Amino acid sequence: MPLHTGQGKPDERPRSMNPFYGEANPVVEMTEAPPRHRLPEGPILPTTAYQLVHDELMLDGNSRLNLATFVTTWMEPQAGQLMGECRDKNMIDKDEYPRTAELERRCVAMLAHLWNAPDPQSAVGCSTTGSSEACMLAGLALKRRWAQRNADRYPSKEARPNLVMGINVQVCWEKFCNFWEVEARQVPMEGDRFHLDPQAAAELCDENTIGVVGILGSTFDGSYEPIAELCAALDDLQERTGLDIPVHVDGASGGMIAPFLDEDLVWDFRLPRVASINTSGHKYGLVYPGVGWALWRDAEALPEELVFRVNYLGGDMPTFALNFSRPGAQVVAQYYTFLRLGREGYRAVQQTTRDVARGLADRIEALGDFRLLTRGEELPVLAFTTGPDVTAYDVFDASRRLRENGWLVPAYTFPANRQDLSVLRIVCRNGFSTDLCDLFIEDLSRLLPELRRQPHPLTRDKEAATGFHH
Repeated sequence: MPLHTGQGKPDERPRSMNPFYGEANPVVEMTEAPPRHRLPEGPILPTTAYQLVHDELMLDGNSRLNLATFVTTWMEPQAGQLMGECRDKNMIDKDEYPRTAELERRCVAMLAHLWNAPDPQSAVGCSTTGSSEACMLAGLALKRRWAQRNADRYPSKEARPNLVMGINVQVCWEKFCNFWEVEARQVPMEGDRFHLDPQAAAELCDENTIGVVGILGSTFDGSYEPIAELCAALDDLQERTGLDIPVHVDGASGGMIAPFLDEDLVWDFRLPRVASINTSGHKYGLVYPGVGWALWRDAEALPEELVFRVNYLGGDMPTFALNFSRPGAQVVAQYYTFLRLGREGYRAVQQTTRDVARGLADRIEALGDFRLLTRGEELPVLAFTTGPDVTAYDVFDASRRLRENGWLVPAYTFPANRQDLSVLRIVCRNGFSTDLCDLFIEDLSRLLPELRRQPHPLTRDKEAATGFHH
């Protein structure tokens, strides 16, 4: 999220307000809106306050038409009811809300089974506010384990920890390296490889490498990174050099897709080198934001010194988190969804989503203007660019025109070494039905003749043309 600064001298001229907002007498009730950048002098009616906020929020985009976000935008009413019942429960107060804490523990155990932990009972994990916090915690565990192994020479100028990853990682990993003073070593894209290359990653490792991050589902194009091949390359590195480099799998999205749709794909704790995994419950875990999960294969992978035991409200409470207070509602909703769907239910939901993505990819390709880079074969995500014969418009023009119809489709440029490539990306989620898919294709087809008649691409500031940040 952006940091918000003051607006200098805001415009606070009196503004008239619809007198019918008043509950008693529409003639003499409030007719002047309260100030927007300072506290009003007194209270107003709750219905009036609600209407003011409600009306302003109507200018937001429609979350169901947001094809940029991986975040869940639809849940069953029963899940919403449970969340409403738990929104006042502080997740950190485990002594005060022991059943909520028990549901969190059960979710960790379910994920340990799902991700094939060697001994699910000994796997350790926790809920987080999302995958970003989960990645931070996993990175901290990697750094502390490395520091323990190198206690004879760290800290020192010669022992600066580094983390190896593809340049396609989510920005939270760059934040981790910045905040905790770890050198980020990134493998660039090359040609049609839009994510990490295992051998290139191994070549960047040295005695100061705390770990390698593998992404199970790149946000740039939806492709899985080859986790098994990455572990094999690091196995070979250990045989040659003695360096034992752990792997963290960022399964923010794919961690809740692959176990159900790609059961033969080996990417999880079946690989001994995988020390930890994270996922976003609020992405393909099918829960409203924000909840994430971080799991370690065993207690040894998570240094005990990072776990705080707090005497809080009369009880001993182990906790590993960057924040403290947060609502228990999302954790309860995650347990509800696990209970509601089970393995077969998740498989059916995710398969439907992948089928929608594949069908949409075929229909976009049939329009003739676009070249598909990915087709929803791994994550239900498709990335595509304009074909070589399209010169009248670019992906930024298409994104801008789709927004006029309510569709939020990000356009963005790939990072090094493929800055020459700009794409549109569509994330298919539960709730993006075949009916909505039909409406999208109808709108895109209707826009294409106008775009083709442009004299040239119209977007000047490509940095401002997209809302892609995740």
